Amino acid sequence: MKNMKTKEKKSVLALENGAIFEGISFGAPGERCGEVVFNTSITGYQEILTDPSYKGQIVAMTYPLIGNYGVNPDDVESGRIFLEGFAVRERSRIASNWRSKTSLEAYLKKNGIPGISGIDTRGLTRHIRLEGAMKGVISTVDFDKKRLVRKAKKSPGLNGRDLAEEVCAKKAYDWPDKGKFRVAVVDCGVKYNILRKLAENNCRVKVFPYHTPPEKLMAFKPDGIMLSNGPGDPAAVKYIVPAVKKLMGKVPIFGICLGHQILGLALGGRTYKLKFGHHGANHPVKDLKNGRISITTQNHGYCVDMKSIAGKGVEVTHINLNDNTLEGIRHKGLRLLAVQFHPEAGAGPHDAGYLFGEFTEMMGNA
Repeated sequence: MKNMKTKEKKSVLALENGAIFEGISFGAPGERCGEVVFNTSITGYQEILTDPSYKGQIVAMTYPLIGNYGVNPDDVESGRIFLEGFAVRERSRIASNWRSKTSLEAYLKKNGIPGISGIDTRGLTRHIRLEGAMKGVISTVDFDKKRLVRKAKKSPGLNGRDLAEEVCAKKAYDWPDKGKFRVAVVDCGVKYNILRKLAENNCRVKVFPYHTPPEKLMAFKPDGIMLSNGPGDPAAVKYIVPAVKKLMGKVPIFGICLGHQILGLALGGRTYKLKFGHHGANHPVKDLKNGRISITTQNHGYCVDMKSIAGKGVEVTHINLNDNTLEGIRHKGLRLLAVQFHPEAGAGPHDAGYLFGEFTEMMGNA
């Protein structure tokens, strides 16, 4: 044990309000800034790491032991890690699972992502819940607390940043090239499992960069359009909202997470920042049509203002039972469906999967 401890290197997580968390470095050395948020999932750390929606954020896991089942090439949600840093109470030094190919620490190191372990993640989570999500910096090279706090304050944060451009595909691609319904996916940071679920529901999927002109999307002759999840401030994603306005009414549209917010903006609504966001796999959502409760996976720091879309032909379909925020909408005249949570993530595990069926039914009735 003594030899192991001598190899451990210090790491510091500093928040913009002056809070300091000192721990042990794991993963890559270096320094990264980002908005610090907490995730309440017990498992799924690999999916969290590779979710493009976490671009610009440092994620702290509330579950105390992370990394015990390792990392494999099948559970990724994108081509690489997008978050800025990873904070855990205890990293598992042993990875034991028949599918594991490498350890969490080696995975972070290979992808250049700094991690910090040995900190009081419960205390950090309580701090964020009370004070709200805030900017922070994780560092293994600078331990001057005042200087780190200044760096955190000067970092860009998420407000006003269009991060979809940084995570979307650079060119269109197929996934797969067969299926009854042709679906054009507008990639704002799409998770692979959204594409898998569409394929499972008899959809021929083609993924387009988020700045693709509406005319080019319609040239694919889609039966429906999917607006994907993605990172950052929805009000800052300027290009896509007017583009969606041109697409509404032509084909059915299904929005997930950021896609939900984009549809809300296109319908004349407003978005606002939540105090500490919804990040985790245990969020209860009520379907107002039938009273059914789904346990959902969520990852968003912004929300559509329910009052801002009232009286605009919009029907509220889902609400969050933790804080009564908006979780789903449909349009009474146009063929639009959107949810703030992730129906493809299977936290329930099958609670919210029916929404893909509703989308294909909407396309079938077009």
